[in-house]
Formats: sequence, C-alpha cells, structure tokens
Amino acid sequence: MNIVSSAKRQVILDTETTGMNQGAGAIFLGHRIIEIGCVEVINRRLTGRHYHEYINPQQLIDEEAIAVHGISNEYVANKPKFSEIAQSFIEFIDGAEIVAHNASFDISFMDHEFGLLRPKGPKTADICAILDTLAIAKFLHPGQKNNLDALCKRYGIDNSRRELHGALLDAEILADVYLLMTGGQTKLNLSGDSGGAGGIIRLSQERTKLKVIAASADELAKHEARLDIVAKGGLCAWRD
Repeated sequence: MNIVSSAKRQVILDTETTGMNQGAGAIFLGHRIIEIGCVEVINRRLTGRHYHEYINPQQLIDEEAIAVHGISNEYVANKPKFSEIAQSFIEFIDGAEIVAHNASFDISFMDHEFGLLRPKGPKTADICAILDTLAIAKFLHPGQKNNLDALCKRYGIDNSRRELHGALLDAEILADVYLLMTGGQTKLNLSGDSGGAGGIIRLSQERTKLKVIAASADELAKHEARLDIVAKGGLCAWRD
C-alpha cells in the first residue's frame, strides 16, 4: 500500500451527525450532518485555512450522539441548514483530496446531504479524491487499536483536551496524525491557527520574536583563549 499521497492540496475532514449508526444504516434512519470541520494542507503543509460550520439538521439529535459530541438540539436550532452552506462547502473541497478517518462514514453522509439538495448536488467522489487514514493505520499497525485516540498516543500527539468529539478539533488532530503517520511533519507550517477552544496550540506568526544576545568582546576573547588550549592537542573542530 502506498501511504504517501501525491495530491498537492488535501482537505482533512471530519463530521458530526445526529446519530451514531454507521454508514448506510444511519442514513436509512434519517440521520443528518450537524457539524463539518476541515483544515487545508498543501504540499504537506498546514496552511491555516479551515472550513467550519454547525448545521441545523431539521430533526432531533439522538441522546447517544449528544453524549459523544456534546452538540445539543438547542445549540443547532438557529444554525444554517445544509442547503444554505452547501455551495461554500463544495467550493472549499472541490478538486482537493479529502482525508478522513473511516472515510466511508463521512463521505456517505456528505453524499446523502448533496443528494437532498435541489437541484441535486454532486457525488463527493466526482469532485474529490478520497483517502482513508483508517486504512493506512490498519496497514501500518495491523491488529492494533487504530482509532484517533489510540493513534494520538502512538504518535505522541497531545489530545488531552479532547473530552468530546468535535469536527474541527478532530480534523486538526487528524492532520497531525496523518502527517506523522505518512512521514512526519518536517514541513509543517506554524500557521498560528489554534483551532479554537481545545484545539491544537500552534505558535502564532505574530508572536514576539526571540531576543538575540550577542557575545561581548570580553566573552569572545575568553572563547578564543579556550580554543587555543583545545588546538594545542591537535585539530580544533570549532576553527576547522
């Protein structure tokens, strides 16, 4: 399995829904998306751009789901409907590779929501490539737990403030997991986007710069004197 994608632009995505049933079963029960969280990665660098919306599903949220993500019926009552945010969402993901954990779950809900639009929206796979990080994790770590919490522990990612699931926070965490799992974050761009309360803290580009303190003339003279002593024993790497 080739775990390193060749896609230039990727959108790390997570959704929260009105019910916890998996895939088509949940859709047959009429469950809907209530939160979408996405972060943008270009050439394996977090750009700081994100897409985040809470959505009024026009139906009640299961108590089991509320216990997982903490999103109440009252909270989403005045949020926009999916049809009202669909165009901006499609524009954000169009042409990108979507990266999601257990992607079939999120994609099935997205396709269901797109299908309810009038006129009907696209199939996700028609406008995006799709990459499932769960499949990658199972390939790299067969027989082990590969949920997001287990992967955070395995790759040393601090998710201690992830008391509840949240689409944007989980997308940010997944971005770190994905980049580490597929070769590391050596190209990570410290964008300063903290991801909101409970998000992964990144250093702001607007932060106060570190003060550079130059050695004094006396300190430099003492340093050279010490190197003279070292050089008497042979080559001095500091001077070579």
